[in-house]
Amino acid sequence: MKNRLPAVRDVTNESLRDERKKTDLALAERQDAVEAEADDVVKRARETADAVLETAREKADEARQATPAEAPPPVVAAERAVEDATLEDERAAADASVHLEREKSERALRDDFLNVVSHDLRNLLGGIVMSAALVAEWAGRRGEASPDSGILAETSRIQRFAARMNRLIGDLLDVGSIEAGKLAVVATPGDMGALVAEAVDACDALARSSGLTLETELGDDLAGEYDHDRMIQVLANLITNAIKFTPRGGTVRVRATHAAEGVRVCVEDTGAGIPAGMLEAVFQRFWQVSPTDQRGLGLYISRCIVVAHGGRIWAESTPGEGSRLFFVVPTRRSPV
Repeated sequence: MKNRLPAVRDVTNESLRDERKKTDLALAERQDAVEAEADDVVKRARETADAVLETAREKADEARQATPAEAPPPVVAAERAVEDATLEDERAAADASVHLEREKSERALRDDFLNVVSHDLRNLLGGIVMSAALVAEWAGRRGEASPDSGILAETSRIQRFAARMNRLIGDLLDVGSIEAGKLAVVATPGDMGALVAEAVDACDALARSSGLTLETELGDDLAGEYDHDRMIQVLANLITNAIKFTPRGGTVRVRATHAAEGVRVCVEDTGAGIPAGMLEAVFQRFWQVSPTDQRGLGLYISRCIVVAHGGRIWAESTPGEGSRLFFVVPTRRSPV
């Protein structure tokens, strides 16, 4: 088995390298095509503007020749300076328009590339998880009394890494759906207390391994209409974010209460906190509070999900004393 694994790994690595080269080549070809098309648009726009200006100048010259008293040369120079300035403005406007179109094309290209890569990565991750499970099973069979703890530990690590990569892919796909206006939220009757309990249970092992205490405070009358999976995603994002930025020995507390606007949830931590000027920015896509505080896509996606439920999300913090991330959603969704 030890001899087989390196060989399988080498074959897999070589296959991944080949696929990477093919993907990079295809992406480069499409990028070149987009840029060539954009440059051609700029060239045509400039040629049209130059032709219009040249025609206008010819007509002006003809009119002057037909007039007994020709305009003094300084006046002609001034008029042409104005025309040149107008042409430059038109060219700048054309360049700005093409730049915008190029950005749209590049975004569409990135989205297409993201969808393809995400699909392929998910297939690969499925193979990693399956292989790790098989290795763990084989290690256990080597001896019921004393399985190889080293192999078991490594396969457990593989599974954790694969789960994190899978969550990242899910986040990237969600961003693509959000940008396309296709984020699906299907709300059904549910209870926020049960959702909080489920999310806390899923994050409890992470909190304990980080040396933190994870607590809940649930009020009464938390029934409403929620998309179960999406709301679990929001709660898990907020809780794992709090765990990530809370030092060992700290506490993360999740509270859910009934409020005038609906149901309000607060995830509070005892970490370093967020600077006042960054409280809104943390919900922006790819925002980083600092080089060591990289909150990623989770809060951005959470905001989009909460808004899709008809609610709002915000942050409060006292630097050095922790952060409080709130969201509130109505107990009943307004008719679309």
